[in-house]
Amino acid sequence: MAIEEPKYKLSFKQGDIEIRDYQPAIAAEVTVAGERREAANKGFRLLAGYIFGGNTRRQNIDMTAPVAQQKASEKIAMTAPVTQTPEEGAWVIRFTMPSNYTLETLPEPIDPRVKLRKIAPARLAVIRFSGLAGAADVEAKTAELVAFTKARHLRAIGPASLAQYNPPWTPWFMRRNEVMIQVEN
Repeated sequence: MAIEEPKYKLSFKQGDIEIRDYQPAIAAEVTVAGERREAANKGFRLLAGYIFGGNTRRQNIDMTAPVAQQKASEKIAMTAPVTQTPEEGAWVIRFTMPSNYTLETLPEPIDPRVKLRKIAPARLAVIRFSGLAGAADVEAKTAELVAFTKARHLRAIGPASLAQYNPPWTPWFMRRNEVMIQVEN
């Protein structure tokens, strides 16, 4: 069975770079301190606890992709995968909830660190890459995406996010990663 991803309309594509218009969504997120990879792992475990029954109904919620990571101090834009962004050692880690839920129909998290929130529709510039998403790879892809947005006179709204789509047992060369930057419509 395929894992659900946030819905979007492709408005532009050039090589590995796309401009996507995402629909509104609901997300579960946590803010975690630490180095990016460590924070992502801790945040993933907290969010997995929520979707695997750590909620007021003890209800399982289907996993979606990606997991997003974004800097905690910045305004948080759209989520697609699991996304990570750093700021003074704090990261917001986010799961997009399955599209059949609303804030009113999702069970409340038992862990107070897990927050549910609406994600507004957003236009994102995205660059896709494979591999383990090490710091150097993420920095290089972020720089490439920033250069693309500047060259096309697109105004960035907030920082870059890292979205990761695959479980940890996926071979490195088959992994799908994306750096995303919200841009003005």
